[in-house]
Amino acid sequence: MRSKKPDNGAGPTRTAYDKALGLLARREHSRRELQQKLGRGGFSRDDTATAVERLGDQGYQDDGRFAEALLRSRVGQGYGPARIRAELRSQGIPDATVRELLDSADVDWHELAANQLRRRYGSPSADAAERTRRAQFLLRRGFAAATVRVLTHADAEDPDDD
Repeated sequence: MRSKKPDNGAGPTRTAYDKALGLLARREHSRRELQQKLGRGGFSRDDTATAVERLGDQGYQDDGRFAEALLRSRVGQGYGPARIRAELRSQGIPDATVRELLDSADVDWHELAANQLRRRYGSPSADAAERTRRAQFLLRRGFAAATVRVLTHADAEDPDDD
């Protein structure tokens, strides 16, 4: 059950459990992420699965807690819901959990997008090409097309665009 990583002469060998616990001590990880890191570290699938399962049973690893931490982090970095959703899915978080987490998030996505736009570009622009660049910036950051449209057209200060 606690097989060891092959000895390379660099000191004591660590189990998959020890390695995963060390990773979790630094930050939250999803089950999928831990399994991938342990696999790349040379641990067998069985050892990896056993270690990750044990950590989950002990409460050290929790995908829900990981998802909440990732959401808070990405919102703090100014990313929108589409980008966060894609990242959570890539980490193996189920769609239902992702939906529930984003729906319950106390985030004003419109205000977050507006803040990112101000931070990156400063003053509004009436230039169509510049508005397009700004829209692409917000879309890449994961904001909804409707939000982007409202914000970039509000930049125009041209009554014909409304």
